[in-house]
Amino acid sequence: MKLTRTIRNLAILAVILCNIGCDQVTKTVIRRNMGEYEQLSYLNNHFTITKTENTGAFLSLGDTLPLPVKLVVLSLLPLLVLGGATYFVITKTNISNVLALGICFVIGGGVGNLYDRIVHGSVTDFLHLDFVVFRTGIFNMADVSIMTGMALILCYTYLTKVKPADTYQTPPLE
Repeated sequence: MKLTRTIRNLAILAVILCNIGCDQVTKTVIRRNMGEYEQLSYLNNHFTITKTENTGAFLSLGDTLPLPVKLVVLSLLPLLVLGGATYFVITKTNISNVLALGICFVIGGGVGNLYDRIVHGSVTDFLHLDFVVFRTGIFNMADVSIMTGMALILCYTYLTKVKPADTYQTPPLE
């Protein structure tokens, strides 16, 4: 079923805004109600909420970079990539809905973390899972959006068979 361009673009913006909104609401609740490194444990310490401020990127990578480099690598570059991805998903109407949804999740999560970095100077992380064989770093809902989007993109790419336009056939040997 083909959606009209306007409805499709409104749906894209709605998904992106829902991802940003979910991320920002959860971070606001954590910022207002928890102290730095305060911890709440659930499910026999398998799920914990611990408020941390991350001045780097994923798992604090880039945390010690000089400020001008950090500004370019952690703010300007992501802003350009997110802008390009938004332009791509809005203008390319021939991509599948699953792929568009995945890209929207990545954009929403990226914008949520970028907003924190620009407005607060750091990204608020607070979720941690520890199931012995599966243990995460501390993350937030924007990270969940990004990972969900990447999973959708990878699954779509893996499960979709691309057929080449023209298959080259070797002539028979004589």
